[in-house]
Amino acid sequence: MNTQSTTRAGSPNPAGLPGAGIDLRAKVRPTEMVIKAGLAGSALLSVAITIGIVIALVEPVISFFGQVEFGEFFATTGDFAVIPLVSATLMVTVIALLVAVPLGLGAAMYLSEYASARTRRALKPTVELLAGVPSVVYGFFALAFVTPTLLQDILSIGVGFTNALAAGLVLGVMIVPTVASLSEDALSAVPQAMRDGSLAMGANRMQTTLRVVLPAAISGVAAAVVLGMSRAIGETMIVALAAGAQKNLSLDPREGMQTMTGFIAQTAAGENPVGSVSYNMLFAVGLLLFLITFVINLISISIVRRYRQAY
Repeated sequence: MNTQSTTRAGSPNPAGLPGAGIDLRAKVRPTEMVIKAGLAGSALLSVAITIGIVIALVEPVISFFGQVEFGEFFATTGDFAVIPLVSATLMVTVIALLVAVPLGLGAAMYLSEYASARTRRALKPTVELLAGVPSVVYGFFALAFVTPTLLQDILSIGVGFTNALAAGLVLGVMIVPTVASLSEDALSAVPQAMRDGSLAMGANRMQTTLRVVLPAAISGVAAAVVLGMSRAIGETMIVALAAGAQKNLSLDPREGMQTMTGFIAQTAAGENPVGSVSYNMLFAVGLLLFLITFVINLISISIVRRYRQAY
C-alpha cells in the first residue's frame, strides 16, 4: 500500500501526515479585491490632491517671481517682504506650544496613568470637544475676553487691541486636544508590564510615569507635538482676528503683527485684481507655508522612526 498522500494541488506528501503539504493559499474573493482597490485608490487620491495643490501654486509663483526678485521677497521690509510674516507665524506658534505642550501632556499623563476608567471615559471626550469649536469662535474669544479682560485688566499687560500674545494663548488652547489625545494614546500603548516592573523596583507612580512610561512613548508624544505645531502654523481665523493685519518684524508679543495665514486671508478677501503682483504674492506665501509644514512633517516622521519602540 502506498502511504504517500497527495495534496489538492497534486504535490506529494513524503511524511504521510494528515494535512501536511496542503496548499494554504486562499482564493481571493471579489469583494476583497474591491476593498483593496478602494483603499489603494484612497491612498493615491491623497497623493494626487497634494500634487494638485503644488501644481496650482507653482504657476502664479513663477509669474510672481518674474516680476519680483527673490531678495525683495525674502526681505525684512517692503511691500513684498515675507520675513515679517514668517517671524510673526513662528512667534505665535511658539507661544501656542508653550501653552499646549504642558497642558496637553499633563492631561495625557493624568488620563493614562492616574484617572480611573470611569473618569477617563468622561474626561477624554470632553477634552476632545475643544477640537470641535470653530476657530472663528476662538478668535472672537481672544478679542472679547483674553485681550481686554485677561491681559489688560487682570494681568495689567500693556497690549494693543490686536497682539501676538493673545493669539498665541488662544491658539495654544485650540491645539491642546490634539496634543492631549495623541499623547494619551501613545502613553496607553506602553505595556503594563513596564509599569509593574518599575513599581516592583520601588519607584512611585510619578517616577514610573516620568522615567519609564514617558520615555517609552516619546515617539508618539513627539509626533503629537509636531502635529499640533503643524496645525498651529496653518491656523487662519484666530491669527487673522487677534494677531493683527499689519506686517511688523518685532520680538515683542504685545504688539500686533500679521502672520502668513493672516496675510493670505486678507489678500484673498481684498480688492487685489486677479493676476496682479500683489495677488500672486499670496500664492508665493502659500507655497512657502506649504514647504514649512512639509519639512515639519518630515521631521516628525524621522523622529517617530528613530525612537519608535514596538511592543
